[in-house]
Order: sequence, then C-alpha cells, then structure tokens
Amino acid sequence: MSQLTRRTVLRFAAFCAAVPFGAIPARADSHVTNHVVVIKNMRFSPADLTIKAGDTVTWRNEDDTAHSAWDVNDVFDTGLLLPGQSAALTFSAAGTFSYRCRPHRSMRGTITITR
Repeated sequence: MSQLTRRTVLRFAAFCAAVPFGAIPARADSHVTNHVVVIKNMRFSPADLTIKAGDTVTWRNEDDTAHSAWDVNDVFDTGLLLPGQSAALTFSAAGTFSYRCRPHRSMRGTITITR
C-alpha cells in the first residue's frame, strides 16, 4: 500500500472511530449549552474553551476573510466559513481537540470536553 493510500485509510479509520464519540453535527436539544467561538481579527475567541459532553460549539466568522475550524487529527472540520457564516458541532464525549484555521494555520484553538 502506498504511503498516500495508507495515510488516507488511517485518517478515515480515525475519523470513523472518533466521530461517534467526539463531534457530531449539532441538533436541536434543549438540554445542551451552546458556546460561541467568534472568529475575528485572525483569532478564535475564546481560543481555549472547556465544555461539557453534549454541549454545542458554534464558530461564527465575524472577520473580513474566510476561515475554518479544523481539528488537527481530522476529527472535525467546519469547512470554509465566509464572512458572516457560522457552523456548529456537538461534542458527545470527554476529550481534548486542538484545531486550526486551514487557510491561516497560525490561528489555533483548543476545546476540552469534560463529563
């Protein structure tokens, strides 16, 4: 198996293993808390966020350029958010996720999920 193919298989396996336990698309649920991370001035604010399992995080792009929130282990990716757009994910299990903006890799954030 080539290195590229092996890497692709490993990423897919990690994604499949992590998604049921890590991040799933947000659903309407009155028992979850929604935390907002504002993207502005080439920063995530707050950059470090601690939430409870079951809570939702919404990234809202208030900057003049497109940004994303991409987990460095490919567990989640909001996709490119144009100015004014947002994306939400619900985190279902304890863990820590380090993420970056794909176009601006110096933009970093961390989400810590507790039980």
